[in-house]
Amino acid sequence: MEHEATVEGVGVGVDDEGTGTPVVLLRARGEIVPIFVSSDQAQSMQLAIDGEPFERPLTHDLLVEMVAEFGGAIDRVRIDDLADGTFYAKIDAEQYTEDRRRDLVFDARPSDSIAIALRVDCPIVVSDEVVDQAGRSPEEFEREDDDLGF
Repeated sequence: MEHEATVEGVGVGVDDEGTGTPVVLLRARGEIVPIFVSSDQAQSMQLAIDGEPFERPLTHDLLVEMVAEFGGAIDRVRIDDLADGTFYAKIDAEQYTEDRRRDLVFDARPSDSIAIALRVDCPIVVSDEVVDQAGRSPEEFEREDDDLGF
């Protein structure tokens, strides 16, 4: 089963080595799923959350524009697997050519998927298996500061 998720925030978490690493927090099924991302991905997500355009299109903005120009649309993104500490995602899209709809599925990194979903305002869904493995109680995550540095 899949559950629609919301992005609760982008911040800095502590990874297994004890260093500060950017993290995106998804809320699904009443739990928080933390996904560590690169600082570039975190910045891209935060810009989309804030609705702030970058002076030149970022990679995610460019991809969204290209998909639209080719007659396509992003329908949703799925965080659908977690194996050996690595999250896996899919982007569900559609394309219209000659009055025919073609459904497409693309393998993607969760960070790219989330950054794109924030730009096109499409659903983000997380599988039960992922929430079962990575979901944490919301009380485990406390924001010390609203300005998280991105």
